Amino acid sequence: MQLNGHTVLVSGGATGIGFGIAEMFAAAGSAVIISGRRQEALDQARKKLPKLIVFPCDLSRMEERGRLAKWVAQAHPSLDVLVNNAGIQQRMDVHDADFWKRTRDELAINLEAPVHLVHLLLPVLSRNKGSHVINVSSGLAFVPMSRAPVYCATKAAIHSFTQSLRRQLKQDGIEVIEIIPPAVSTDLGGVGLHAKDTPVPEFLAAVSAQLAAGKLEITYGFSEKTSQGSRQELDAAFQRMNG
Repeated sequence: MQLNGHTVLVSGGATGIGFGIAEMFAAAGSAVIISGRRQEALDQARKKLPKLIVFPCDLSRMEERGRLAKWVAQAHPSLDVLVNNAGIQQRMDVHDADFWKRTRDELAINLEAPVHLVHLLLPVLSRNKGSHVINVSSGLAFVPMSRAPVYCATKAAIHSFTQSLRRQLKQDGIEVIEIIPPAVSTDLGGVGLHAKDTPVPEFLAAVSAQLAAGKLEITYGFSEKTSQGSRQELDAAFQRMNG
């Protein structure tokens, strides 16, 4: 996949991996739209990249997803790349009193939103030759971290959905790519939790190279090992991770 000449929508594109992906496409000359819940974060992203198009949107809400898709179809009908990146990671336990409330939030943002956006934006993507859907999952889709059980489950679901989507959208000429990050130095899950993990620029350099090489599953480090691991290797990794 070439990075230039596209119109790209990156959900959760104001910070972290999402902003890195937006910056990557913008640097190559593509027009980039980012969505996010926090206006302040969107404003900061546009200060760094003045050509970004920003759209405030709470993807946990079905009507907000519909509003985004309607706006894109009207204002940016050339959209040919959808990057489903928005996600939250919560450390929680099934015994917690607020477990189900927090679970619903995570399911809505991490799973419902990307599945729904693909459906809503499919008419636009189908009209534009050479379109792509890029779903961001996680190495934790293969080896879950028990402290973040719902996050890991949603990413496993995104991995499965992406495989089926790739088969279904083949008839529309839409290529489906999965980015499977390892732990990356962002604020996902809380400020400072990933400070010692893979720097975003290092990971995005690997993403760019693998996109250029035509890979459909993009991995790095931990996620490269887990996505290809045997059952025995994955079980051992689970024991190491969860102590």
